[in-house]
Amino acid sequence: MKIKLISSILLAVGFMFLTSCKSDFEKLRASGDVDLIYKKAFEYYEEEEYGKAQNLFELIINNLRGKVEAEKVYFYYSYTHYHLRRFVLASYYFSNFSTTFPNSTYREDADYMMAYSNYRLSPSYRLDQTYSSKAIDQFQLFVNTYPTSDKVEECNKLIDEMRRKLEKKAFAEGELYYNLRQYQAATQSFENLLRDFPETPDAERVRFLVMKGNFLLAENSIVSKQIERYTATLKFYKKFINKYPTSKYRKEADSISKTSNKKLKQLENDRYQIQSSRS
Repeated sequence: MKIKLISSILLAVGFMFLTSCKSDFEKLRASGDVDLIYKKAFEYYEEEEYGKAQNLFELIINNLRGKVEAEKVYFYYSYTHYHLRRFVLASYYFSNFSTTFPNSTYREDADYMMAYSNYRLSPSYRLDQTYSSKAIDQFQLFVNTYPTSDKVEECNKLIDEMRRKLEKKAFAEGELYYNLRQYQAATQSFENLLRDFPETPDAERVRFLVMKGNFLLAENSIVSKQIERYTATLKFYKKFINKYPTSKYRKEADSISKTSNKKLKQLENDRYQIQSSRS
């Protein structure tokens, strides 16, 4: 009986303690004291209690509309979303901040964080790269808008990182088409890659696969398409060996060229014989 009574008392005390702790924050929320809420919100922010800080900022943002304090509150409110890893919302609110307070001393930081939040959303190169593309555009705009900022070097570094990710995705897509024997789609993907990323370190292999993809496309085409596609293969071959005369793919490239020439001669001969027989 005594044990049950002691247990009940301890539970009651614990509940009262928790209720007391919770009620301090709830009392603050319900107080309607804008100045006090403003002060405590920044205290919570400095203590890295971003959820509570955000909750309090939300209570007073509308009350501060048109006042000097509104700018600081909105800026730090945007940051609470970032610290809580809500990067979509963070980017949204930093963007809104720049639009709402275009002359703010915080604007440069807000524009950077808008882009950086999208950078944090950038996934593995194998996944959709919408956020990577957004971040690249926003970082580039930042560099153009604030060319003397100490963040420019970091922006350029992050742009290069994400462009490399886009390159890898484009190469993986082309390679996938190639492995699936969809050679026309593979060739188009690889050519787009070279157009979008002319300095790609994979350029030699990509150009080789463009040539080989055209050759395999010709090999698997109906007769009426073969002359055109073997001819295209030889054009890609010439471009390839002119650019990479000592390539590790040279032997295979030469073999493709030899076979293509042989097939073209045979096709031309067949066409001549058909025309002669018709005459």
